[in-house]
Amino acid sequence: MAREDILVVDDTPTNLRLVEYILQHAGYPVRTATNASEALAAIAAARPRIILVDVQMPGTSGLELTHQLKTDPATRDIIIIAVTAYAMKGDDAKASDAGCDEYVTKPIDKRALRHMIARYFPG
Repeated sequence: MAREDILVVDDTPTNLRLVEYILQHAGYPVRTATNASEALAAIAAARPRIILVDVQMPGTSGLELTHQLKTDPATRDIIIIAVTAYAMKGDDAKASDAGCDEYVTKPIDKRALRHMIARYFPG
């Protein structure tokens, strides 16, 4: 059985490439999407173990995408990590209310991100 992967969803190419690089360098298989529509297509093609989703995206936001995935029985158990550059007081609660399992801020602490992801890939 192939190892489950991580889907990174971010509309900013630089951020997308950075997170992809950090995770691939740590040995994780990574796919990317630049918006919610691409993310849904990627999930339909191959279900990821974890999704890192940018909170602020045009169109469907990361929190809206999270809510959609967490209310669908077919995807509700996917681990979703909210990622944001605009952390304001209470944003972590909004992410949690939408269904996010974790919350990280940009700039991303590479070591902390790798440690967080490792908790979901035992062994």
